[in-house]
Amino acid sequence: MDNAAVKTYFTGLQERIVAELEAFDGKPFRRDEWARPQGGGGISLLIEEGDFFERGGVNFSHVIGDALPASATAHRPELAGRRWEALGVSLVLHPRNPYCPTTHLNVRCFVASQDGEAPVWWFGGGMDLTPYYGFAEDATHFHRTCQAALAPYGDDVHARYKQWCDEYFFLKHRNEPRGIGGIFFDDLNEGGFERCYALTQSVGDSFIEAYLPLCARRRGIAYGERERDFQAYRRGRYVEFNLVWDRGTLFGLQSGGRTEAILMSLPPVVKWRYDWRPEPGTPEDKLYTDFLPQRDWV
Repeated sequence: MDNAAVKTYFTGLQERIVAELEAFDGKPFRRDEWARPQGGGGISLLIEEGDFFERGGVNFSHVIGDALPASATAHRPELAGRRWEALGVSLVLHPRNPYCPTTHLNVRCFVASQDGEAPVWWFGGGMDLTPYYGFAEDATHFHRTCQAALAPYGDDVHARYKQWCDEYFFLKHRNEPRGIGGIFFDDLNEGGFERCYALTQSVGDSFIEAYLPLCARRRGIAYGERERDFQAYRRGRYVEFNLVWDRGTLFGLQSGGRTEAILMSLPPVVKWRYDWRPEPGTPEDKLYTDFLPQRDWV
């Protein structure tokens, strides 16, 4: 495998995505380069209080360590204790307008090595959508773009990765999905390095087309305190998932990553209420009845 080529792709993807987001928002992202004492570092590109994005971040990291942390070996216990390096791009975007969805993308590559043995590598990643007020045509567009990105790699790949996403981004303690899903994959090494790398690139390259048209379509919708209040309440679910269940967050913290970069995924304004439920038939209720239940949007 060619680590240098993978790194060049990931840094280029970060720059391309941020250029599109800056043009859409109208304000620049802040650049924060950091080094990790244990090895490696990264570049965090952040926006706060933008014209469109209330908060967002697009991170590149390339970190190196002497022993894989528990979160990375949960499904590969035989790799525990090996030297490792992990590189990838991760982003989370929180628009201010409640009619525009939050989104997440991650594409990554891991390599585990041990003296006298060939390196073990795998790719992972995906993207998902978390609306507050759902629109069927937006959900369909997002999922069809994900399907198109995976189509060259097998007739069943999209269906498997969609199901994996639905199962992964699920708050077990709430018994509800975080959003309306997308695609998710991990431990990918089937079919050889070139196939897996190309699939990962296809996912990364399709993100802007999957997401920004939805924002362009909805950014002009007027909203008030009611919509912002519901958005803040539902953002609480996002926080709960990222801090309780997300393997990426756990890996970053367990491996001594940069905390500011890891937690940039958290929204800036969040609310919790005790045992709250929306009134039946309201637009807020439709999120629960029409969008969060698992379904085939394609």
